[in-house]
Amino acid sequence: MRLATSNKTSNYTWSSFALSDKGKVRKHNEDSLLSRPEIGLWVVADGMGGHSAGDLASQMIINSLKELQLGGKLNDSINNIEDRLLEVNKRLLEKAQQTDNKTTIGSTVVVMLAYGKYCIYIWAGDSRIYRIRNRQIRQMSTDHSQVELYVEKGLISREEALSHPHGNMITRAVGAADELFLDMDIQELASKDRYLLCSDGLTKHVTDMEIQDILNEGTPEKSCRTLIDLTLERGAVDNVSVVVVDII
Repeated sequence: MRLATSNKTSNYTWSSFALSDKGKVRKHNEDSLLSRPEIGLWVVADGMGGHSAGDLASQMIINSLKELQLGGKLNDSINNIEDRLLEVNKRLLEKAQQTDNKTTIGSTVVVMLAYGKYCIYIWAGDSRIYRIRNRQIRQMSTDHSQVELYVEKGLISREEALSHPHGNMITRAVGAADELFLDMDIQELASKDRYLLCSDGLTKHVTDMEIQDILNEGTPEKSCRTLIDLTLERGAVDNVSVVVVDII
């Protein structure tokens, strides 16, 4: 899957590219992407619960935001996104109850919304958003994962977290619990910022410093392809999805 986009607002021009691959091990791609530059909205959703369930969960998130009409006040736009995700959470829980073994049907999600001079991030799970500013990388989201809790409590180091056996255990996802708690942050945009939204299929194989080096070179399309190619070279044990957005 690939999507190339560009658009202009009254404040900034942006250029973006999105790419997804099923990887080297999985038979199906449970990741889903959304690129809506006309309203400044990008989304990565990483499904879980098996092929049919993961596909369903991530695609339901994308479908719910695909037709979303934003405008007016910033708070209204944020509330509209949150309401859509909460509705998907409810529907996924209902579908899970209808299965024979009550399997969780869920998906992580990371959303980026460019609004005026601001950038809003909304997420649940371990799909991430990074920002390159002045050639330095910063992870703008915080993983909702078991190993992140261990790191915060000082039980393991950041380096130990990379190979910890609980690395795949997430603590939040759309469809995972009756109440969905979404995290959100807001930052001012700056010219020459570059953003990366990605599923954890990327960060299982590529370090933050490698991501920084790749994002500091070339176009959004080139960066996306280089990140995917490097992940595939290293085995790509999971689906991998990336979206790169340039603020100009």
